[in-house]
Amino acid sequence: MTAPIAPREVERFRAAIGRHTGLQFDDARLGFLGEVLQRRLTRLGRPGEAYLHALEHDPPPGEIGALAREVTVAETYFFRNGDQFRALAERVLPERMQIERPGRTLSLLSAGCASGEEAYSLAITAREAIPDPSWEIRIRAVDLNPAGLEKAARGRYSAWALRDTPPAAQRKWFRPDGADQILDDAIRRAVRFEARNLAVEDPELWSPGTYDVVFCRNVLMYFAPERMVAAIGRIAQALAPGGFLFLGHAETLRGVSDDFHLCHTHETFYYQRKDGTEPIVRRPPISAGADRAVATIVEYDGAWVDAIRTATERVASLVPGVDARIATVPAWDPAPALDLLRHERFAEALSHVQARPSDQVADPDVLLLEAMLLTHGGQLADAEITCGKLLALDELNAGAHYVLALCREHAGDGIAAAEHDRVAAYLDPGFAMPRLHLGLMARRVGDREAAQRELTQALFLLEREDAARLLLFGGGFNRDTLVKLCDQALRDSGGRS
Repeated sequence: MTAPIAPREVERFRAAIGRHTGLQFDDARLGFLGEVLQRRLTRLGRPGEAYLHALEHDPPPGEIGALAREVTVAETYFFRNGDQFRALAERVLPERMQIERPGRTLSLLSAGCASGEEAYSLAITAREAIPDPSWEIRIRAVDLNPAGLEKAARGRYSAWALRDTPPAAQRKWFRPDGADQILDDAIRRAVRFEARNLAVEDPELWSPGTYDVVFCRNVLMYFAPERMVAAIGRIAQALAPGGFLFLGHAETLRGVSDDFHLCHTHETFYYQRKDGTEPIVRRPPISAGADRAVATIVEYDGAWVDAIRTATERVASLVPGVDARIATVPAWDPAPALDLLRHERFAEALSHVQARPSDQVADPDVLLLEAMLLTHGGQLADAEITCGKLLALDELNAGAHYVLALCREHAGDGIAAAEHDRVAAYLDPGFAMPRLHLGLMARRVGDREAAQRELTQALFLLEREDAARLLLFGGGFNRDTLVKLCDQALRDSGGRS
């Protein structure tokens, strides 16, 4: 009878898997890892201590691949997130074809290709977007899981795997064989599958400037933060200047890398590697009377930024003087401005920020504080200028995009306001305020479906939003007031909180 697995052994197993694969598992999955460890010990006929020692120091050949078969999720399908493939066909590939190069070759990488559906979707998209036979399209697909690679090589899929495949593409590139669909040989030959580990240094895979496009979707979200940063660094190195990176819809580079521009076309987000001439600022990873006010704002039919300014003026008239010591600190420090903001003394906070020394002028965090304080004071043109300076330093700053959304709405440009809100929400999915702003704008123009969708999400996020961020972006309203506002606006839009 096999001895039971001790918790200490499961912890060692989790750490070893993370070290070799980059994957992280929270405590809720320790039971699952214990089952995997037990299966490996039973299959190999080894005691736990001997197996774990070998795994930690010198894994047996094939063992990391066998573990990947056990712990990775390979469920995918053809043309998943089809908007990304439309962006690839209509913007990315045509742009890359215009780049001067020695030959007429485009190189694409599917990193974390699972059972091949993504890589083959790339091949079909490229073939249909570039019918000119003088162009050579090289598609490389890599994964750690040998079972997925074996399935990919067969090119045989269920009808369910083609559920998002356009009917014309199904007819052209697949033929039925019983309950399955067989991929056309020309598409199969267009992709080269390899077993590779994305979590380790691999000079040949990540040779500098190799790829025009990299798809690495729903892979890095399972990596430990430091391994994610390292993997993105390798991808950035391997992309040609101006090359493109597609991540999963729930993944962003905010706080991870400054090597990319954010792109938004075809209703999807993706990234373009900077061309190497822009200065890059490296930043550490991101860590992360109410009832009357609600009634007034819900009934108000103007811009949300006007409601913020009205609230600013209201609280300024109601709040008595605060201890003057917070405004008389000898050496410049952002903390007094935050204290003034906390006490809703917005004009004084702005004066303090704008009096900062020259070495603090280009600090991204201080610029964001300045932009929001300018917005509080109704100085929208100056707020936009400040946001422009901030985005020149940190293009993926969600807060700057939210402030720009407020400014654009006030200027009557609702389309641009909504675009900035969507960018902010994408860059930071936990950021409540752009969702609230989108919902209020949709409600004002009578788009009940969009208002209900955005306000429902905003309500969920507001109850979990970081208190410091509410202080900065809440427009003089506390969490309870914003929740009540959101709830009432949702009800008025026909939704249920």
